[in-house]
Amino acid sequence: MKNFEIVSKRRLADNVCEYEIYAPYVTKHCLAGQFVILRTDEDGERVPFTICDYSREKGTVCILVQEVGYTTLKLSQMQVGETLADFVGPLGNATDLSEYKRVCLVGGGIGTAVIYPQAKQLFAEGKSVDVIIGARNKSLLMYTDEMSATSDNLYLITDDGSNGKKGFVTDMLKELVDGGKQYDCVFAVGPLPMMRAVCALTRELGIKTVISMNSLMVDGTGMCGCCRLTVGGKTKYACIDGPEFDGREVDFEEAIARSRIYRTHEQAHLCNLRG
Repeated sequence: MKNFEIVSKRRLADNVCEYEIYAPYVTKHCLAGQFVILRTDEDGERVPFTICDYSREKGTVCILVQEVGYTTLKLSQMQVGETLADFVGPLGNATDLSEYKRVCLVGGGIGTAVIYPQAKQLFAEGKSVDVIIGARNKSLLMYTDEMSATSDNLYLITDDGSNGKKGFVTDMLKELVDGGKQYDCVFAVGPLPMMRAVCALTRELGIKTVISMNSLMVDGTGMCGCCRLTVGGKTKYACIDGPEFDGREVDFEEAIARSRIYRTHEQAHLCNLRG
């Protein structure tokens, strides 16, 4: 088997696929919460993806990819047996939730893939683990079977009510806390507006909150400065200081504005590729 070969590919939604990549050197050292940077070919851009699962025995790493831009669309067209040009990692700091005994994991969309390894680890350690998964509709809910097997309670919520309760993840979290649930920590991963809403709620509730920032990146070493954000009034870099931060200290307005900088360019490239 070749390095960076696509071992398996599984479509989870209309524009979301799970890829299992053969990368034994990455797998040897990676931990939950870290990420990789890949290129589809030698002329491709460098794009970060959080590690959502791995197998040291098989030497493989799993990533979840949503087709939203030029590189992710090119990746979606690759098939099992093809190889990536680069697959660099593990990068960033591993998740450390060891001090918490009662944790609520909140995943929005493909952010569910990021909280999955946390659920597995916490559940295996005998910690109390509740999981809330939210999506726009039932077709975008993913890893539900896996989460059900690695949590004490799984709560599904959709914007349109097509599966689980109708509403947002914050509605479910508030309902649980108001009903008597006590959490030492909330770990939330998903779209920036979702994480902002969760952190606004947990600030009111006084619950420690950790989020994962999958920002724009180029080199993954802190030198390019693309992934900078403001945390607690200080400049931080998602690639070396994160990707996880105290969500209640993150300047989400700045982060959201930066995430939209290249949206027009991405759409243009996407149209060219599809055309």
